[in-house]
Amino acid sequence: MTLRHGNATRDAVLALWQRNGGDATGAARVVGVSDASAKGWVRESGGVIRIRKAPSGHRLSLEEREVIEEMLGQDQTQARIAQVLERDRSTISRELARHRRSRGSMPNGTPRWRPYRARIAQLEAEGSARRPKPTKLSRSPRLVRYVTEKMSGPSRLSPVQVSHALQREYPDDEQMRISHETIYAELYVQGRGHLRADLHKALRTGRARRAPRSKAVRPRVPGELLIANRPKDVDGRTVPGHWEGDLIVGPKSRSAIGTLVERHSRFVILLHLPERHDAESVADQIAAQMAHLPAHLARSLTWDQGAELVGSHHRVAEENHLTVWFCDPASPWQRGTNENTNGLLRQYFPKGSDLSVHTADDLAQVAAGLNARPRETLGWLTPAEVLADIL
Repeated sequence: MTLRHGNATRDAVLALWQRNGGDATGAARVVGVSDASAKGWVRESGGVIRIRKAPSGHRLSLEEREVIEEMLGQDQTQARIAQVLERDRSTISRELARHRRSRGSMPNGTPRWRPYRARIAQLEAEGSARRPKPTKLSRSPRLVRYVTEKMSGPSRLSPVQVSHALQREYPDDEQMRISHETIYAELYVQGRGHLRADLHKALRTGRARRAPRSKAVRPRVPGELLIANRPKDVDGRTVPGHWEGDLIVGPKSRSAIGTLVERHSRFVILLHLPERHDAESVADQIAAQMAHLPAHLARSLTWDQGAELVGSHHRVAEENHLTVWFCDPASPWQRGTNENTNGLLRQYFPKGSDLSVHTADDLAQVAAGLNARPRETLGWLTPAEVLADIL
């Protein structure tokens, strides 16, 4: 009957073979295996004891770290260490990046490293693996105040905008750094408690947890005056002066606010419609707002097929010297800039609220707040800054 020998038996033979100066026969006799088995194990392994991986499989064990320390002391390469440990080379590289400390540089700029210590690295790794880990916000009241003020202030920055604003305002302070996902985790994960419990209401959606996205409905075949006929230079957003417009409405469509957004700069203009939002009222407000713009900033207007513009588009086009285009039915993504802006406006004008109570000054203040928000698509400039460059 042939016996299968385990890893411990093989390791014992290799250890004796190393200790006795390469005597495989003597090692086989002590351990109690055949001479052929001992010599075969030495030949297969090259005389190196295979280091067993940690129980988790993907983490390095203390024994593996000890091999790394020993081989680095012998000036072995990372590739050779990875080969001996049967690990990926990047695993060794990351291990040294995490746990090897610098002690300055040579005159030629080459870094000088302190010796890697296996047991110190093991203690650091075990500390990093402990859960739950303290969050960045739990360690920085100053950062909590900044995030809260920016998200709940007049501009109502999103978590992504807050993250980039920190980099701009504190370029040399690494402590004032936080990712947008960390902010979302603080808002959405119960039990964190480092941000105000109601701060999620400052988000554009106002949700206390994430919701899955649904697919949009495909548009119908376009007809005359539809967006399919719109010039391609409008789609590219490279030429300023092309606008998108829509209404946000109150309960039972009894009140409304008009929105105009310039596609190139994302600059927002709000239309005051306190009494009615029919075709004539909307046309009056568009004419009043467009009158303040130079000719090169009033080229075209894209709207949905709502009755508030379908009934007055000839007047709007003639009075404001611009071309009017209409989106396909049930196709809000064709006015993506305007839809995104309307979502932001719901932070100021919640759904279900009476929009007629807001004055023209109120709308001007809200528009100024939106135009002062840095945008990722603008390279973290604000719409007001981009428009100022155009003017």
